[in-house]
Amino acid sequence: MLTDFVLRHRLLVLAAWLLLALIGGYAAPKATAALSYDFGLPGKPGYETNKQLVERFGSGGDNAPVLLVVGDGHQAVPSGAAHSLADAVDRAAPGARVASFADQPSLLSKDGRTGVVLVYPKPVPGPDPYAAALPALEKVARQAAVPTSVTGQDALASEEGGGGAGVLAETLFGGLGALVVLLLVFGSALALMPLIIAAASILTTFLIVWALTGLTDVSFIVQYLLALIGLGVAIDYALLIVTRWREESGKGADPDEAIRLSMATAGRSVLFSGVTVAVSLAALIALPVPFLRSVGFTGLLIPLVSVIAALTLLPALLRTAGGRLEWPRRRSTSPDSKLWRGVGTRVVRHRWLAGIGATIVLLAVAAPVLGLRLGEPTAASLASRGGPAAKALERLDDAGLGAGLVHPVEVVTTDTGKVQQALGYVSGVAGSTQPASWTRGKQTVVDVWTSDDPSTASGRRAAARIRTAVEQTEAQAGGGPAQDADFLNAVYGNAPWIVAIIVLMTFLLLAKALHSFWLPVKALILNILSLGAAYGITVLIWQHGLGTEALFGQSSSGAITVWIPIAVFAFLFGLSMDYEVFLLSRIREEHDHGADTDTATINGVARTGRLVSSAALILFLAFIALSRVPATDVKILATALALGIVIDATIVRGILAPALVALLGPANWWKTPLPPKDR
Repeated sequence: MLTDFVLRHRLLVLAAWLLLALIGGYAAPKATAALSYDFGLPGKPGYETNKQLVERFGSGGDNAPVLLVVGDGHQAVPSGAAHSLADAVDRAAPGARVASFADQPSLLSKDGRTGVVLVYPKPVPGPDPYAAALPALEKVARQAAVPTSVTGQDALASEEGGGGAGVLAETLFGGLGALVVLLLVFGSALALMPLIIAAASILTTFLIVWALTGLTDVSFIVQYLLALIGLGVAIDYALLIVTRWREESGKGADPDEAIRLSMATAGRSVLFSGVTVAVSLAALIALPVPFLRSVGFTGLLIPLVSVIAALTLLPALLRTAGGRLEWPRRRSTSPDSKLWRGVGTRVVRHRWLAGIGATIVLLAVAAPVLGLRLGEPTAASLASRGGPAAKALERLDDAGLGAGLVHPVEVVTTDTGKVQQALGYVSGVAGSTQPASWTRGKQTVVDVWTSDDPSTASGRRAAARIRTAVEQTEAQAGGGPAQDADFLNAVYGNAPWIVAIIVLMTFLLLAKALHSFWLPVKALILNILSLGAAYGITVLIWQHGLGTEALFGQSSSGAITVWIPIAVFAFLFGLSMDYEVFLLSRIREEHDHGADTDTATINGVARTGRLVSSAALILFLAFIALSRVPATDVKILATALALGIVIDATIVRGILAPALVALLGPANWWKTPLPPKDR
């Protein structure tokens, strides 16, 4: 038995984990430095065109242009300004592709008061492809003889993300919040125990990720997921086991027996919970998207390493120092909560009202998801925090040159005449440009942009029409809008299979853990309701702008980033199931000890309510820390995860789950090895 081995060799186990943590501390910054910022889709036409653009023409593709907006909007732009600016840009960003309003009429407003110099600098590897070029172009703008400002996606993102804290700072923020919650739960130095487990788990996982970066690309986003979700998951698992250990110790069990009993009950729940989370995230590996595959690989590691730490390091720590850390003793060792016993009693007594009421609330909250719109954050959303780039974007919009100029469709063709003729029949096109310098051999790049931002519904439809039209001329369509469309198809074209795999594997695991057919079915239905509610509120906040200014200091994104819903499903499906397993395992245990279904349900809620709410609060704080990351897409992800956890721990696990268990009665235990004990 694993627990017996750990107890016999606890010093060896402690030494092994200490060594792993030390090596992990050394590996963490190296792993972070080796992370990839590539969102490529090998084999997809948009990605392959973008790759060709960078290799053959030196820039562009999915890297949006930098825009120099010339003029004050009141006086006509001098004709010579375009030539001097273009020359200055060539010197500041050698090798860049440049299109100027000097010879491209579509880049000059109809009133002649606003002109644009469109620049595709050579990208550099790393988080900021224009790290060197953007400051140089901003200097050109400051030194220009006429009023000139720099804008574009990268300039806006630079203003949005400046000064953001790193992953270490966010993890410390989340850890501090977790410590406060743990001190309230335990009322003693035992609060340090889950934090030690979390630290060991996170550092060890970073060590494995460092090794993975030598074999494949791993997305930069995983550093935040690993640190902050890893923090919450590891603490949750340790909290469950330590709480059970205190309960068994309070009943008079000797130190070794208390640990064995805790591992046989809470440890078993942790094992099944961790495997369930891992299965949910492993399903991302099946997607034909390298970026999400790396998230799946790392997400798989987070719960597995946390489970291993909880089942090995934690019992060794409890046996070595658990008793001494139980100081001062300010909390009862019983997990029973009067508050949650009262909640459980009322829910069971009014099961129909509680079940129907909670379901109606969840369905109402989930309703906005029916209007979900997938896409990148609009330029207007990035500009909502203000700054020089945001003001330049406003002038660009006022000039009527087309919002899609921030992210054009890039067309590679050998016959520009055919392309221009085809574009003449496409609605929603604001303009196009094809400087002579954008020709390599027989191929020329034509930039086409939409009247509306391509991240909006109308702009996306116009970009799709452009792509269809130019591909009929045997041209290739690239740029951000084309790659985003391919990404959407790659992810959600396979989504039904991914969801089916997750649901089936989760059902099998829960059926094994709970010895029941209907309990897993109920758990899956509740998870779908919980996810729908989380999606619905996220759509209200980020797509429709309800409270976005107050909560995040920026306007709505206008759309939900394309990869977020599937990632939220994988993470939240597993994390929410943790609490379901904690609750139902305790109800199952109470029932196996002779309680009828109603009594077992009340006892289960009473003895897990405080645990689940504390664990959820810790994860919620971790996601609050995650929402402090400057990138808008990470904020949206954190919002959905935080909301999902809160909804799950309150409405779903506190009301709906016990109400349905009470309603099912003896049917909960159908097809189990043990006969129903209800009379």
